[in-house]
Formats: sequence, C-alpha cells, structure tokens
Amino acid sequence: MRFFKIFLIIFLCFVCKSKEPTKPVKKFSETNDFLVDRFATAETIALFENLKQLSNRGVMFGHQDDLAYGVGWQAENGRSDIKSVCGDYPAVTGWDLGDIQKQSNLDGVDFEKMKQWIRETHARGGITALSMHLDNPVTLNNAWDNTPAVAAILPDGNRYKSYLKILDQIAGFLADLVTDDGICIPVVFRPYHEHNHSWSWWGSSACTVDEYNALWKMTVEYLRDTHELHHLLYAISPQEVNSESQYLARYPGDDFVDIFGMDDYRLWNRSQVNVVGKSLEIIVTLAEKRDKIAALTEVGVENVPFSDWWSNYLLAAIEYSNISRKIAWALVWRNASETHFFAPYPGHPSAADFIEFYKDPFTIFQSQLPDMYH
Repeated sequence: MRFFKIFLIIFLCFVCKSKEPTKPVKKFSETNDFLVDRFATAETIALFENLKQLSNRGVMFGHQDDLAYGVGWQAENGRSDIKSVCGDYPAVTGWDLGDIQKQSNLDGVDFEKMKQWIRETHARGGITALSMHLDNPVTLNNAWDNTPAVAAILPDGNRYKSYLKILDQIAGFLADLVTDDGICIPVVFRPYHEHNHSWSWWGSSACTVDEYNALWKMTVEYLRDTHELHHLLYAISPQEVNSESQYLARYPGDDFVDIFGMDDYRLWNRSQVNVVGKSLEIIVTLAEKRDKIAALTEVGVENVPFSDWWSNYLLAAIEYSNISRKIAWALVWRNASETHFFAPYPGHPSAADFIEFYKDPFTIFQSQLPDMYH
C-alpha cells in the first residue's frame, strides 16, 4: 500500500508538471515579399514604397545630428542649423549608435535625448537613418582601429557572446523607438558602412569577403529574428565606387539589403561632379534591377569652402543624368564646430546658395514630404 501511494504521488507530479502552461510563441504573418524583413510593419513597408516613389520626382536632403548641436550651440529645443538658414528641417536626419554601452554616443549625443529627437522627427513626418561606429570588439579601441576582429565575433569566435551583448544594447535602443501610441518608428539602419575601405575593423583590410558577409547576415538575423525588430530598412553603403563590380565586391546578397547607399566625399572640385554623377548612375541602376532604393548616404566637403557648393557641386552631381537623379536622398555630415562642419549655418558664405538649393523644385525638405508612413 505504501509503495502504491508513493507511485501515485510521483505519477500525479509528473502529470501536473506535464500540464504546466508553456510560454506562448509569438507568431507573425508575412506582410511582404520584397523587403529583408518579410514581417515588416505596415509603416515600414509604407516608408520603403514612398521612398521609391519620391525618388522619381526629387531628392531629399539629410543632415547628421541635425537637432543635437550646430555651430555655436548644443541641445537647444527645436534648433537646427539647417532650419536657421532656410526655415525648414532636413527630410532625413542621421544619428550614430557608436558607444551604445555608454550614456552618450561617440559624438557626445545623449542616447535618451536621441530617442526623443527621433520621435520628434517622426511626428513632423521626417525620416531617421542610423549608422554604427562601434568600437573594435577585440582591442576595445574605437572603430578606426582596423585590427582584425570580425572572425572573433562570428558564431565560432571567442568574442561572439560578448559582441551579442553589444547587439542586445543596439536592439534595446531600436525597440524604444515608438510613438506615444506604441507604434514602432521605422528607421533606415546602416551598419558596417564604407566596408570597401580599410579604416575600420570591418573594412577591406581587416576581414575577408566571406567574413564581412557573415557579419552582416548575423547582425540582420539577430535583430530581425532573435529580437523580433520589424521596423528597420537595411542599407549598405560602400564609399566612392566606380563600377558595378566594385559595388558588389563585398555585397551580402539581395535577401539582406533594402537600400543601395554610397558615401562620397570627392566633391572638392568641379572636375569630380561628373565622376560622382556617374557613380550615382551605377548605384541607381543596380538598385532598380533588384527592386531596391538608391541613396547618397553620406556626402560633403569639410567646412564647405565653396560658396556655390550646394548648387554647382552637390545638386549638379545628382542631376548629372535622368538616372542619377533617382537617388532618394543625400545626407551631409555633422556640424560639430566652426572648424569641422558640413552644412551651412547663419552667416556662412554658402548660406545664400543653400537657400537657392532649398528653393529648387527638385530638392525636398521635411515640410515638403508627403505622408511617408501610410
């Protein structure tokens, strides 16, 4: 009898344990068959489609860190050097996630304030693009330390788990980009940029093509599948390419890229206008063949030394041909100080030309955007 009681207790424990509720598994329905993320939110799909349509009639202007600081000011509510010059905000605002493990990014922008500025930009109808100058995960020096590191952070590497913690922090930041109504704010995510050059730990001198492609795919899958972030458009951006083969040399594949970007800092003299225009033709042609979007993801000359740079250099390069005109946006880098800036500010010699650039029917700023998210 005693043996039977013990057996009954064990049996009942097993049955009860087997009936414990399991954690529900999230299920998503596919929403599209053309983005990297087949489960992308409706707003993210709308952003992609509207970017494509808008690129057929104009080019959006973008500026890095536009709301955080400018020449002679920092973190003033509603201020922007671009707005101070032309009365409007950029259509695209860029930010960087470097130093994500700290309170502020590598350029001193507080991450919580960055989130709020992204929300403000979205509320006004603007677009956010995010780059990622992460520290070298092996040496822990900055992104410009090109000591080989990629092999160490791939799944078989000895820094894999520690690098995932960094990606967890990136994912946490991205997950916080929501409206007051709880809607995820779509963003253009542009990691591991200028990978065809050698300055970074993910660059051409620091990792093989296969390693770079594996890193790109691992990052996309970790954010999209593990963290279930479905409000990102993925942009790749080599620097200053002159042929299709150069562009595709370290390309991870159509299933992992939504936007064909290019960074270009060659517009230092008029002889480069046509050169850049031809490069823009290349990325537009590649993008159209694959049903993607093309963009000039970084451009500019430090301190804008030419008073007519906006009209006779940048816009001239974009308008080189009917093909080059189809890039979706052109983003200039940040205005850090009076000795390091890429956009005009009140009183700068190029400000008058920038106003003409703003007035040109082909350029698009924030107030001129249609509803990009529906």
